[in-house]
Amino acid sequence: MAHLVGGVSSAARVLPPLDGEELVVVRSEGPWIWDRAGRRHVDTALGFGGTVLGHAPPEVVEAASAALRAGPLPAFIHAGEETAAAAIATHCGPLSQVLFVSTGSEAVHLACRAARIATGKSRIAKMAAGFDGWLDDVAFGAAGAAEAAFPGNARPETDRVSLLRFNDVTDAERLFAEQGDIAAILVEPMLANAGCLVPDAGYLEALQRLARQHGALLIMDEVLMGFRLQAGPSSQLWGLDPDLVMLGKAIGSGIAVAAVAGRPEIMRAFADGRGTRAGTYSGNPVACAAVTSTMALLDRADYPTLLARGDALRENIVASFAGAGIEVSTSGYGDVFSLWPSATPPRDYAEAQRMLRPDWSQALHLALRREGVLVMPSGYGRLYLSFAHDAEAMEMLERGFARAAIAMRDAAAA
Repeated sequence: MAHLVGGVSSAARVLPPLDGEELVVVRSEGPWIWDRAGRRHVDTALGFGGTVLGHAPPEVVEAASAALRAGPLPAFIHAGEETAAAAIATHCGPLSQVLFVSTGSEAVHLACRAARIATGKSRIAKMAAGFDGWLDDVAFGAAGAAEAAFPGNARPETDRVSLLRFNDVTDAERLFAEQGDIAAILVEPMLANAGCLVPDAGYLEALQRLARQHGALLIMDEVLMGFRLQAGPSSQLWGLDPDLVMLGKAIGSGIAVAAVAGRPEIMRAFADGRGTRAGTYSGNPVACAAVTSTMALLDRADYPTLLARGDALRENIVASFAGAGIEVSTSGYGDVFSLWPSATPPRDYAEAQRMLRPDWSQALHLALRREGVLVMPSGYGRLYLSFAHDAEAMEMLERGFARAAIAMRDAAAA
């Protein structure tokens, strides 16, 4: 791969070699991935959460293929765009206006622009260790960055962004007391890229209350969590009433598409010219066909069974490691969670940093690969399940983790 920078276009895809061999994917379908050696793996990365229906669901593939055959880029308005927008809006309550883009990073950027226009303020408050895309403004403070740890206990800031400590209401109150130029609070329902840190009871509601009190918007970044726990934004499960929601990943079943859904009075800025919105590929026919088809499938999907299946797997993993004399815990939800080499999972980023053991996480990744199970090698990685993870896939996951636990115990004792 002499011409591809670093051998890959997105750094998150890099995997360590196993017995000197690199894993290169040649095909994915349902819960499975095949490498170029022809070996099948049960997959828990699932396009980093982008395929809640499983890889290449036939109905979505056919819909996208038909749109491709009809012409993927007509430049002008096409019939499928409003249909796809309506399919999204139907699930978003008062957030009835939708704009499509191609990536989650673009959706976050567009939502921040909308918040600044709507409030006349310039600063975005985002979560330290949260991942809201790779564009300059919101890449600040991502997990692993020095500023995410609040060095010297001072609040890290740029000209346009201030960081907040996740699960710390007092810190949010302090920020609004310090600064009067906050356009919006930007938060995920769960800090996924920091190891699936879940919000304390009442935390997200407190953020919403603070935003309303100070004339700021609440922006929920659900690029990862949207349509993961139910057929709609996960923030609805907490009774939240955000002003803007970003969606991606699950809404396109592997096709590159993301969306911003917002209140009409906020989104109007992009119709009357106050806010720039453009993008050659935004809302293209292939993406819109994938969205419409995916929404129809998710409306019929059995979320309670999927979440219960995931919760059972989490319990099984903990029990398997306990049987091998190793304490582990999980954080997250039934179909998206992280594994920690500790008796209890972290509550916030400071605890996650202390518990992080990259060597342990990589060893687990390699032990599981030997068993035909594919997981992220990072300590902040997630395990995703899809509706395609059937009994065979779940049995393979349980068996793989049980054998990996024994292998890690034996390696530690050697």
